[in-house]
Amino acid sequence: MTNILPRLGIDIGRVIIDGPAHPGGGDTAFFSGDEATMLATPEVPGAVETIARLVPLFDGRVWLVSKCGPRVQARTLRWLAGHDFHRRSGVPHDHVRFCRARADKRAHCRDLALTHFVDDHPEVHAAIRGTVAHQYFFGPQRRPVPAYGRPTPTWADVERLVLRTLHVATPPSP
Repeated sequence: MTNILPRLGIDIGRVIIDGPAHPGGGDTAFFSGDEATMLATPEVPGAVETIARLVPLFDGRVWLVSKCGPRVQARTLRWLAGHDFHRRSGVPHDHVRFCRARADKRAHCRDLALTHFVDDHPEVHAAIRGTVAHQYFFGPQRRPVPAYGRPTPTWADVERLVLRTLHVATPPSP
């Protein structure tokens, strides 16, 4: 039996960057606002802190995998830098991947040998099914989560379920 090292993949939009919560106009502010407006887009509550706790448990094997075009990719990279994401989370700068279609995340999951993936979009989860053992449907979902995935409305839910798969005790609630 092969001992597979756990590896975590995380989507960015609506999982780390909380575009819909932007005080100046939701996702539109991130996508089409000026630089200051884009940088004012908040983080999803608990995202960075939870990721920072997970990175050591995965021995640094954590990647961000996002679907977007070149313009939004550039904005995303500036947002990550502007929010000091890499230092605060422990995710290395070179652990960020982009693709142009949701289904293309499957190739990244396969290439990186990801065992866990956090994404808000059911289409991504359908595309990576059979490639990633632990799939976390982040945030509110319009439809019931299929049996191959786990609903995770918050980052606390992600952390609790990931810790179970790693056989790590869940920290007590504050």
